[in-house]
Amino acid sequence: MAQTILLVGAFDTKGPEYAFVREQILADGLEVLALNTGVLGSTDLFPVDIEADRVAAAGGRDLGQLRENKDRGESMRAMAEGVAELVAQLYTEGQFEGVLGLGGSGGSSVVTAAMRALPIGVPKVCVSTVASGQTSAFVGSKDVVLFPSITDVAGVNRISQVIFARAAGAICGMVRTKLPESVDERPIIVASMFGNTTECVDACRRMLDHKGYEVLVFHATGTGGQTMEALVDEGLVDAVLDITTTEWADEVCGGTLSAGPDRLSAPGRQGVPHLIAPGCVDMANFGPIETVPEKYQSGRNLYEWNPAITLMRTTVEENAQMGKIFAEKANAARGPLAFLLPLRGVSILDGEGERFCDRQADAALFSALKEHLKPAIRVEECDANINDPAFSERAVELMLELISAGKEN
Repeated sequence: MAQTILLVGAFDTKGPEYAFVREQILADGLEVLALNTGVLGSTDLFPVDIEADRVAAAGGRDLGQLRENKDRGESMRAMAEGVAELVAQLYTEGQFEGVLGLGGSGGSSVVTAAMRALPIGVPKVCVSTVASGQTSAFVGSKDVVLFPSITDVAGVNRISQVIFARAAGAICGMVRTKLPESVDERPIIVASMFGNTTECVDACRRMLDHKGYEVLVFHATGTGGQTMEALVDEGLVDAVLDITTTEWADEVCGGTLSAGPDRLSAPGRQGVPHLIAPGCVDMANFGPIETVPEKYQSGRNLYEWNPAITLMRTTVEENAQMGKIFAEKANAARGPLAFLLPLRGVSILDGEGERFCDRQADAALFSALKEHLKPAIRVEECDANINDPAFSERAVELMLELISAGKEN
């Protein structure tokens, strides 16, 4: 039986474009399931399997009312919510193997809402006018492939037909690709890492691998932390080695690598063993130095890490705020949890005599954490830098203790 590609998008305004990619997919030997999110109507250019009224209903809305209201923003929100619910259901029912969509910024927001509702590993391609720059709102924590449209998604011309054909070929190839069989049945530990904690996390990974665990490492760049916690929420993770919680520094300071206010929440929600270290909370991330907000341009310790990245040392006040937040997250956790604090620096740059070395700022986080944390939650200090062997060795020992405690509960 031929595999099926779900075509999802606004057939009312993008009918010819979808008709073109549909023919490409059929010519490649795959089947098509067509789902319309267009509020204004449909298309007579090809058969539509699921119309917009079902999409609206899946989101608890009435299509006729959306049309009467004539509020584009309301319609986009409603269809995005509905298509996410409906597409997840269709995939659970086994009705398709991959999904392809086309659109401008509005259309892409609806199409990718459907894609983000699907598990990691399901092929997802969106041909989009916004496939460059800041795309986190479209990709989220999932493996959505944004395919630059080059021209606007407005008709089939000598440029767009090449792009559309390549995108159709991409989704067909992704669906056809035979995945390697996984024979690794070891328990999974996810770990957070940054350049300034690489030595620590690599050492932990090697030790845990020797102990029989598979360690998946995520770069703490905002989307990295979100993706890591999404896997926890999906029930795919046995424990979390949260060495690098720097994304909270960006959340507090308005930096570019925030993972949002939900960071540090998923392990607690799911009752997963969670070891937390304040890795790289000494730094908030910005772009080139001229892009650092004006309020930080004077009186702050700024370091041009490279031409594209400027690091800013966090203050006593900002660290105290993070300590309180960390405590609040931990207090809400349902599973075994502990903190391991490096007394000689939370990063390479916070090492003795290094550019960001500020023991007063570090202590502010540690003190606020202890002040607001439930007494029963374990806090252990290590007289080492976070990248010293002594710290990574103790982190692994604590992680294993938390995993054992989780098995007992």
